[in-house]
Amino acid sequence: MTSARQSTGASGFPVRTGPAGGVAPTEAPDPQAPFQRARSFFASRAASGKAGPARPQSLPGPASPVPLPPAVSLALAFPLALCALLSFSAYAGAEMRDPSRLMVSGSTTLLPVAMGVAEVFLKAHPDSRMSVSGTGTGEGIKSLVDGTIDVAGASRDILPAELRTVKSRGVRLARHLAANDLLAVIVHPANPVSSLTLEQLEGIYLGRYRNWKELGGEDRAIVAVNRDSSSGTFEMWLEVVLKGERFRRDAQVQPSGGGVAYAVGGNRSAVGYVGLGFLNHRVKAVNVNGVAPELEHASDGRYPLSRELYFFTKDPVPAEPRRFLDYLSTEEGKAVIRKEGFMPPPAPDERRVP
Repeated sequence: MTSARQSTGASGFPVRTGPAGGVAPTEAPDPQAPFQRARSFFASRAASGKAGPARPQSLPGPASPVPLPPAVSLALAFPLALCALLSFSAYAGAEMRDPSRLMVSGSTTLLPVAMGVAEVFLKAHPDSRMSVSGTGTGEGIKSLVDGTIDVAGASRDILPAELRTVKSRGVRLARHLAANDLLAVIVHPANPVSSLTLEQLEGIYLGRYRNWKELGGEDRAIVAVNRDSSSGTFEMWLEVVLKGERFRRDAQVQPSGGGVAYAVGGNRSAVGYVGLGFLNHRVKAVNVNGVAPELEHASDGRYPLSRELYFFTKDPVPAEPRRFLDYLSTEEGKAVIRKEGFMPPPAPDERRVP
């Protein structure tokens, strides 16, 4: 199988052109790589004068606070400081957020797409300002409902519990198809196993299979690498592979697809699952039910771990999120989606969340 990313740097890791014309690694051997990319990219935006206004350091208060006895002041100092900090965080996040800055967060699977599109979008629309981060699908949807972000990336559809929260808050959401993807099952390149069935994967993650020799491999204990429970990728794995059963207690948990790939690439006994865009030369993707995890199978139904990736917004869609989402459907936007290892949808697909 050929990787969706073609060019490589001197280190052997795929690279792409950065926002300032330099070269930035897209899959460095670091589980926090997507977040480092976000920080470095927007740091460069700040240095070029694109950063928003500084956040206020304190909230308005009385000009002459009422004096308290020293003993009472000491007793109240910590809880009052904590309450002030929490109150300011909520206030600054929801009320004092710069409305001219488009905030995109959520799925770490979609983070490379969001960042890649943001780079070309900002070049085409220099009047726009954006912040992009990866916090996980569940946290992204929650932040969208809370009003602290404008666009939430999701590697799954909205859950019933989330939908109840949306309705209870009186919020209306719209779902936008961002890309077609698949979950690739990965092992170390030295692992001779090249194909697994869904039943075998279920057995691995439930603990029925403990040694690779039971699956035609070497006499090595199996190390199962899992995603964290707030991940949409984990939700799909739980539903399709584990059928809702609890996974083995000794499974390693990683906070991102990059973390899973890094862990598996450094352990000859490990197995994990990632979105297609996280494949690199340090891991080997195996067939599932006899079908290779190829990009063309992301939408034809042959590969059993195919999925759709979404962006969620408020409904009706505000002007700036609309401009960003419309850009995904342009040839430039589709090129970024393909470059990051995903399949762009054949046509825009926007639906109101019921």
